[in-house]
This record gives sequence, C-alpha cells and structure tokens, in this order.
Amino acid sequence: MQVLAYAGILAIMLPVTLMTFLVFTGDRAGLRNIQANLGKAVKVKRQGLSVNETLTEMGQRLTPQGYAGWLDKQLAGAGRPKEWPLARIIMIKPLLALAGAVLGYLFFLSSPTAPNFLIMLALTTLCYFVPDILIKNRAQKRRDAIRLELPNALDQMLIAVQAGLGFEMAMGRAGNNGSGPLADELIRTLQDIQVGRSRKDAYLAMAERIDVPDVRSFVRAVVQADAYGVAIAGVLKAQASDMRIKRKQRAEEHAMKMPVKMLFPLIFFILPTLFIVVLGPSVISIMELFSGGSL
Repeated sequence: MQVLAYAGILAIMLPVTLMTFLVFTGDRAGLRNIQANLGKAVKVKRQGLSVNETLTEMGQRLTPQGYAGWLDKQLAGAGRPKEWPLARIIMIKPLLALAGAVLGYLFFLSSPTAPNFLIMLALTTLCYFVPDILIKNRAQKRRDAIRLELPNALDQMLIAVQAGLGFEMAMGRAGNNGSGPLADELIRTLQDIQVGRSRKDAYLAMAERIDVPDVRSFVRAVVQADAYGVAIAGVLKAQASDMRIKRKQRAEEHAMKMPVKMLFPLIFFILPTLFIVVLGPSVISIMELFSGGSL
C-alpha cells in the first residue's frame, strides 16, 4: 500500500514539477526572438504604409468617434460620392486646418494684435470645417431634389401597382424611369433586397440614408401595410395625394417668403442705383443752375 501511495504522489508531483521548471526556465532566447520578429513585422508594415494611409490613420486618431459618425451620416445624405470617401475627408481636414493656421500666423506676424490673433484662430477653424460645409450643402440639395421627385415617383408606382405589378416591380420601374437621386435610392433598395436583406430592413435603411421626413413617412406607411396586410394600392394613393399637397404648400410658402427675401437687396442695392439713374440728371441740372445764378 505504501508503494502505491508513493507511486501516486510521484505521478502527481513529477508533471507539476516539470511544468514549473519549463515555465521559469523556458527558452527565453526563443521568446526574445519571437518578440523581435513581431516587432520587425510591425515596423515593416508601418514602413510599407503610404503617405495617404499614414495621414488617414493620424486623422482617424484625432477625430472623435461621434464626429466621424456625423460625417458618415452627412456623406450618406449626399449620396456617398466616390471622389470623397470618409477616410479622405478625415485625412484632408487636419491638412486644411494646418494650411489655415499657417496663413493666419503669417497674417498675425504682419501685425501682432489681438484682433489679428482672433482672425488667425477663425481662419484655422474655418479651413477645418470647410469640407463639412460643402458636404452638408450637397446633402441638403440632394434631399431637396428627393423631396421634389417623391410625388412623381409615387404616382408612377401607383399606376404600376394598379396595372397589376407588385410593389417591388413598381419600385424598380420608377427607379429605372427616373434619373435623379430618388431613382438611385430606389434601385439600391431593390439591390439590398435581392442580396438577401429583408424588405423591412431595406426600406428603413433607405429612409435612414435619405433622412427626409416625407420619405420616412412613406416608408413607415409601407412597412405597416406589409405587416398588417393592407392593400398597397390604397397606401400609395393616399401617400401620393398627401405628397402632392405638401409640395404645393411648400411652393406657396416659398412664394410668400420671396417679398421678405427681396426687401433687403431692394433697399440696399436696387433703390440707390435707381435713385442715381433717375435723380442724377436733375441734381446735376440744379447744381449747374445755382452755380450759374451765383455768377
């Protein structure tokens, strides 16, 4: 019995002792070689990066995640132009800020005063946010174009559905016949459905990309009709009528705003020129008359 007990203790102690020995007296040279090789690989990878990739990586580190998300949303609203991806914008923004800072600093050196220092800071900030302004402006114009195209697209889909086509086929016909940004979004939504995405997710993704209240209302109505089994023709008819009324109301609103918008240019630019043209010859004649009478 004692022999068996000693054999059991030895069978337990030997593996534990061997593992402890390997842990503390292992091949440290091999471990150092592995670490050195990994360091060389990282160094070679960093050296292999191009200048654009390096600048992009630096820009991503300097840009907050929430701000990058806002930029990505604006790019989605602008249609994600191929010439301006998010990585390129993040890369170019610090460079523009640096160029603005250099110009502002040169202007500040010419006259080192407090207002010039504020001008330098303002120029740096403006150069940094120039891409944001351009992208937001393009996104807003694209949303306005989609808002104008939506009633006509709904009318086309309504006619196609009443003719016997399905909703997706009617959407594809409206997208193929159209030529604006709404047609592109409809075709992309159909492509998402074809690659396996659910119709609800594809419709909601389209509404999220476009970010137009009218499109969001239309998508919500279509999703509810699909969920509850409501006839899509009635939904399209109601939505098309509603969108036409909204378009008419927006046109009337813009027409009512035009006199107010024309007031300041009329006062400061048109009326002074008109006074000069109309009253100028009379004023010159009066001045000549008085000057001749005094003589």
